[in-house]
Amino acid sequence: MIYQDPIYGKIKIKEPVILELINSLTLQRLKGIDQAGYFLYFWFPDARSYKCFSRFEHSLGVFILLKKFKASLDEQVAGLIHDVSHSAFSHCIDYVLEEGSEKNQSHQDNIFERFVRNSEIPNILRSYGLNVDYILDEDNFPLKERSEPDLCADRIDYSLRTAVIFKEIDQKTVDYFLNNLTVRESLWVFKNFESAKKFAELFFKLNTVYYAGLPSAVMFRTVGDLLKYALEKGYLTKNDLYTTDEEVLEKIKNKLESDKKLKLLFDRMNNKIKFKNDPENYDARVFCKSRVVNPLFKIDEKIKKLSEIDKNWVKIVGEESKPKEYFIKFLD
Repeated sequence: MIYQDPIYGKIKIKEPVILELINSLTLQRLKGIDQAGYFLYFWFPDARSYKCFSRFEHSLGVFILLKKFKASLDEQVAGLIHDVSHSAFSHCIDYVLEEGSEKNQSHQDNIFERFVRNSEIPNILRSYGLNVDYILDEDNFPLKERSEPDLCADRIDYSLRTAVIFKEIDQKTVDYFLNNLTVRESLWVFKNFESAKKFAELFFKLNTVYYAGLPSAVMFRTVGDLLKYALEKGYLTKNDLYTTDEEVLEKIKNKLESDKKLKLLFDRMNNKIKFKNDPENYDARVFCKSRVVNPLFKIDEKIKKLSEIDKNWVKIVGEESKPKEYFIKFLD
């Protein structure tokens, strides 16, 4: 299989277990799940024609990154399937269901093991002699996943992908970062201070503008309110949330003419109603998970954290590790 990725270019994928997983219904569903939730469509209504910002592309991206840096096949598999438990609209579900968390956006992680075990994935893994329990234990795969603010394949891929989609960087800059990355003892390490600092600053900008900014808070709240109301009215079932964005939207659209409140929530979700952040007079208090990285880099044959050299980064890591809080007033 030849796969053309907008970040890593043309990749030949030949591992039978990887190919079967890619073609499984569980992975294919992710093509219909927007990576950011609804952010692209909130700001750019025509963005649905742009097909490289889904959970599917990100999942393959994590696999490709791990493959490029010679991670084990087990870790490549774990990277490929790491997002399969995302619902429609990704982290927006944390603003709908009790299993989620606005501050931590942890719904997908909380249900991951149960979701995978109830899918066809375990049988696929067993058919190739892979241990399901081992694959599902993320502690076995430090390149794929680490707690913030450490770097991991997941964090590297989604930040580069977001930056390219929103034209914060070009392909030359992507290549600069990838060429300056190495793996040392299952740790992602930049080759020098300059590249580590540039990546950390890019991630900081992405978090400020996209991941945890006011527009994202409004997106999370409005999508969450719409889905929660649709569930309460019986327009959707919980199972519907584990289909795709478009399938959920179609069910909601069928009820818009007969339900004025649903139409109002739908218009808010589609950025047709203005809003402002007003702590004194608000309709909704919203938290957003905030993200930050503190990369490792090589200096004089030693490995250091960015914050060990750039003391200002200590403060930034502390501040950006806390959830952001907004007070949304809709100007209906």
